[in-house]
Amino acid sequence: MATTVEDATAYINVNCISVEDWESADDAKKLRIVNVAGRTLTNKYAQYTIPDAAVYEYANELAIAFNDTNALQQQGVASFGLTGVANFTFKDWAKTGLDAWIPDIALELISAENGGVKLGRKTAKWVTM
Repeated sequence: MATTVEDATAYINVNCISVEDWESADDAKKLRIVNVAGRTLTNKYAQYTIPDAAVYEYANELAIAFNDTNALQQQGVASFGLTGVANFTFKDWAKTGLDAWIPDIALELISAENGGVKLGRKTAKWVTM
C-alpha cells in the first residue's frame, strides 16, 4: 500500500459522488485522513491485502464525517445555532467510531483484492445478562 494525498485526490474526484468535504480540507488534514483510513483498515483487516482504492473510499467518508459541522457531533454536541444564520440538530442514531464509517465499497474492494473473501461488519461486543 503506497497511498498519497495526490493519488487520493485523483481517485476521489473521479470515483466518489460527494467530494466537497475532501476538496475543502487542507493538505495536512487530507494526509491525516489518509493515514487514519489506511491504519484503521490495516488494523481491522490485518490478514488481508488492503488496496489503495479502499483506503481512498474510506478517506472520503472520513472527510465527510469529520468536516467542520459533523466534527461537532463526533465530539458529543447535540445541537447548536447561529442566530439568524442556521440551526443544527444531530440525530441520536448517527454513526460513531471510525469503524462505522467504513463504506460498503471499501469492503467490496478488499474482498475482490483477496479472492472474494466475505467481510462482515459484525464485531464481538460485551453484554451483561
